[in-house]
Amino acid sequence: MISQKQLIELGFTEKEAKVYLALLELGPSTASEVARKAGINRTTSYDILEGLTSEGLVNLPGETKIQKFVAENPEKVISFLQQRINQAEQRLNMAQGLLPQLLSVYNTKEKPKVKFYQGVDQVKEAFEDTLTAEGELLAYAVGESMYQALPPRYFADYFKRRTLKGITVRVIAPDDEGSRAVVKNDTSELRTSILVPKDQFYFSVEMNIYSNKALFVSWQEKFAVIVESEEIANMQRKVFELAWAGAKQFRVNN
Repeated sequence: MISQKQLIELGFTEKEAKVYLALLELGPSTASEVARKAGINRTTSYDILEGLTSEGLVNLPGETKIQKFVAENPEKVISFLQQRINQAEQRLNMAQGLLPQLLSVYNTKEKPKVKFYQGVDQVKEAFEDTLTAEGELLAYAVGESMYQALPPRYFADYFKRRTLKGITVRVIAPDDEGSRAVVKNDTSELRTSILVPKDQFYFSVEMNIYSNKALFVSWQEKFAVIVESEEIANMQRKVFELAWAGAKQFRVNN
């Protein structure tokens, strides 16, 4: 026996399949009788029967005072499906004609996004995103804090992978033991660093600017935020250039 699933696979909606099968089994029936058999409400049953009537699968004999519906010969299913195919083709042709107009008003500029990361594993995930950088990476780095949050071997591996990707980086960092351990490998790790006096310019939150993103990492509180916005990234690049010019006056790693 044919199932609802088979009719749905042919292109019927779920409720159309229920109503049509109910009417096939019942013979001439009212909308209420079909509704009970199909397990749907009367109003929905009537609307679907009207729709199937207009599409040639159901007929109204008009022989009784009470309005009844009767299923047409199942061979009509072929013409019913052909009609739906024709309608779909017409809609496809209309969509193809409208496509140039739709593209003309489509805003391809990516919408700003903000993503929050909490905990050591997620902070590491956020930091790994900097390896997707296109072009130069700019960073306000914090040597001691990052080594307290994650083991040195992680950063050694990270620097190696970044270098293999050819991502260059400029760094401004407070002068501390952790930062000095990093900058001694600047040349081999495609990095240019300026260390500034820790007693004057200490900061504990790291910031990385790359592609159209700005990453903020609190190694101490173990959370990170990535702001994906071309406007904000460009603004932060300009701020970094100001900071870079100023940092040269205070650098301690000449």
